[in-house]
Amino acid sequence: MTTAVPSRTPVTANVLHTPRHLRLVREDDAREFVGYLVLLPAGTDPTELFARSGIQPEARALAPERDSVQRDLLQRDAAQRDPLQIDAERRVAVLDGRELDLTYLEFELLAQLVRNPRRVYSREYLVERVWGHGHIGDGRTVDVHVARLRRKFGAGYRGRIVTVRRVGYKYVPDAS
Repeated sequence: MTTAVPSRTPVTANVLHTPRHLRLVREDDAREFVGYLVLLPAGTDPTELFARSGIQPEARALAPERDSVQRDLLQRDAAQRDPLQIDAERRVAVLDGRELDLTYLEFELLAQLVRNPRRVYSREYLVERVWGHGHIGDGRTVDVHVARLRRKFGAGYRGRIVTVRRVGYKYVPDAS
């Protein structure tokens, strides 16, 4: 959540010299970051403002966190070891060394899911992205195509396209 000066509040020198507290949360890992937004009239020295307010700012570079770096490396390694490879230029999907015989829409749907592994795509989003804006149909169309993809994957790999109930689908490279 971000706190800001409400739009109906008249902008006065008093408001501009008050540091406003911000609370920022990154969606991917829900960590909180706290910062200050300071609005200053042109020509005002920020160090003066902090000195008058009694705030002792600390400026330091943030080092990347070990957990997030390790998680990124593990995901990249898993993607490189993924037996499903998509070649968008040649429009070919190869699963464990065998080329899948896919229709145009099956390939587009699979490429969309594989593009961002573990991201959940709603049926509506997939219909819009794969079938286009003018498509007349519903999420059931996506269900049918996902079922066909799973059949073509075979028993050992069909679990990689995961159904997220009442939402849509996601591709999980290391699902068994």
